[in-house]
Amino acid sequence: MLKNRFFLLVIMCLLGCVSCKYSKLLKGTDNEAKYKAAMDYYEKKNYDRALQLFDVMQAYYRTKPEGETISYLTAECYYNKEDYIMASSYYKRFVNRYPFSKDAEDALFKSALCYYYMSPKMTLDQSDSYTAISEFQSFVDLYPQSPKVADANAMIDTLRTKIEEKQYDICNLYFKMEEYQAAITSYEAFMRDYPMTVHREEILNNMVINYYRYAENSVKSKQRERYELALEKYNTLCYVYPESPYIEKLVPVVDKVKEKLEKYKSKK
Repeated sequence: MLKNRFFLLVIMCLLGCVSCKYSKLLKGTDNEAKYKAAMDYYEKKNYDRALQLFDVMQAYYRTKPEGETISYLTAECYYNKEDYIMASSYYKRFVNRYPFSKDAEDALFKSALCYYYMSPKMTLDQSDSYTAISEFQSFVDLYPQSPKVADANAMIDTLRTKIEEKQYDICNLYFKMEEYQAAITSYEAFMRDYPMTVHREEILNNMVINYYRYAENSVKSKQRERYELALEKYNTLCYVYPESPYIEKLVPVVDKVKEKLEKYKSKK
């Protein structure tokens, strides 16, 4: 028991000495020693201590070759700590300050990657996803021959799919809530924005139902137009997807629509 306490006391004393030595180094004026220690801490993945040293050396080394390394490794420290907001900020600062650096390409890619990692699940706000897409696109435009272009494009596709699914869920929410006008507007906008969507067939089905219900709940002066739009969407579905299982399921609704429209014709 006494032996364990002795070893614990020795360890605490050693840690205290190391901490005291680091504190003196941090407050001292020997920038070469600080730089050497910072690189050593970085290599050992002690990013917090490396960052502290990099920070106090920024001004001294700004116009020296070491300044480029310090600037880049500061961003790398935050990236490795998964502090992606700070990492992206420092990567951008590095690219602005050293646009011709051999690490500029990597920094610009990682800045976009930070927002990719911050992109939340589909149900949440997708602002970071939009930023990531924009930054990846800027990277591709600036470095079209980079071996990282394929990865950037793949991640753009992933993010766009996530955003598309979120937008589609919003459309369906209006539809389920029987917010007829909002559902129509959102579905139409969705198909303009995503003309190749895999959801087009289902959207046409939903729009037939939505227009029919919209007409049923409209004032008389608006009903005919909305019944006609329901039939128009049905005809589009039949033309574009002649084998669609929705066609048969919609027959009862379409029969009612045609019956309503026949009454309008008989009144002429």
